[in-house]
Amino acid sequence: MLRWRIAILVSVAIAISYLDRQTLPVAVSTIARDIPLTNQRFSALQSAFLLSYAFMYMGGGKLVDALGTRIGFAVIMAFWSLANASHALATSFAMLMASRFLLGMGEGGGFPAATRAVAEWFPAKERATAMGIINAGTAVGAVIAPPLIAVVLSHAGWRWIFVITGGFGVLWTWWWISSYFSPENPPEPSVHSRLAIPWIDLLRIRESWGLVGAKFLSDAAWYFYLFWLPKYLYDARGFDVKAVGTFAWIPYAAAGVGCLLGGCFSSYLVKRQFSLGVARKLALGLSAAVMPSILLVPRLPVAWALVVFSVAYFGQQSWSTLVMVLPTDLFPSNVVGSVAGLVGFGGAMGGIAFGQLVGYLLDHGFGYGVVFSLAGTFHVAAFVIILATVPAVQALNMERKPSYPGAS
Repeated sequence: MLRWRIAILVSVAIAISYLDRQTLPVAVSTIARDIPLTNQRFSALQSAFLLSYAFMYMGGGKLVDALGTRIGFAVIMAFWSLANASHALATSFAMLMASRFLLGMGEGGGFPAATRAVAEWFPAKERATAMGIINAGTAVGAVIAPPLIAVVLSHAGWRWIFVITGGFGVLWTWWWISSYFSPENPPEPSVHSRLAIPWIDLLRIRESWGLVGAKFLSDAAWYFYLFWLPKYLYDARGFDVKAVGTFAWIPYAAAGVGCLLGGCFSSYLVKRQFSLGVARKLALGLSAAVMPSILLVPRLPVAWALVVFSVAYFGQQSWSTLVMVLPTDLFPSNVVGSVAGLVGFGGAMGGIAFGQLVGYLLDHGFGYGVVFSLAGTFHVAAFVIILATVPAVQALNMERKPSYPGAS
């Protein structure tokens, strides 16, 4: 059906975004031959990406709400694709950081646009499955990145990686403009769809803060896994580019399975007449429960470490799918992009904070064991926050008195 083709189209965009953001981490050892990169410099590059990503995730949601899904997503994708290609021009650390900042600025609008597309096309009983398909794009892009980059590096310089991946985004933009349109009859029109809801009011709602806080913690761990796994394999396990290309895709493949199973499991529970609250929270709780396994990574042989990484990636992306669908369950469709933007802002800021801590710890001799011990606790804490701040998963009455920390 048409709406499932839309989900696949959006999933391809998310795949491209993760391919783009993985280019630097996977190629870092080769890039470092031309542009020296310490652990703290590497952290700074990821923080530059995440800082602009955080603010554009928040502002990008507002942009998509203002321009509409079709035009908004096209503008966002075109911008980040050109920003990604600009890495090829870098001759210094400062130029590399500027390109990373611009890439984050563009990619920040991707998930709010995807969330809005889901709200436009899918009823509540199908949204988790649709978001699972879309979120599986994160795994597809990350799975493709290591072998693709290894192949490119074997035939050309590292700069060509950014030119090629940037070109993918330009092609997708043309495909999107040619294919996407908003449905004439939305699946579940919102009774609040015509209400003007000031952006600041969204920050006065307890559920907003709960989602932002949970995303802050869980994405702190996720961005560490995403950006530091190749470097961990280089530094702590002695891998070269070929070995990373051969093995580093495996945890990302598990992440794709987690996206699909987490969303499908929640949708299955809804179809079996479980409440939305049970369907979402049970799936979230099971996803969070497997995440502490990451504490074992430094103590295991490399083959078993990759297995544990795969389990953690599976749980993380199952979790991520469900957290991203919650705004569509709780908020009217005309502000879903804005709420998703706030949630993503919280996640990116968590990534910045933990990424800087990781760089400091590693450069000051603490080792990866301490880092993994911290990361393994974040999802469990995030789940506790959701239980406390989202007592019921149902459409919120946006005319109610705000409920937020400090409200009387």
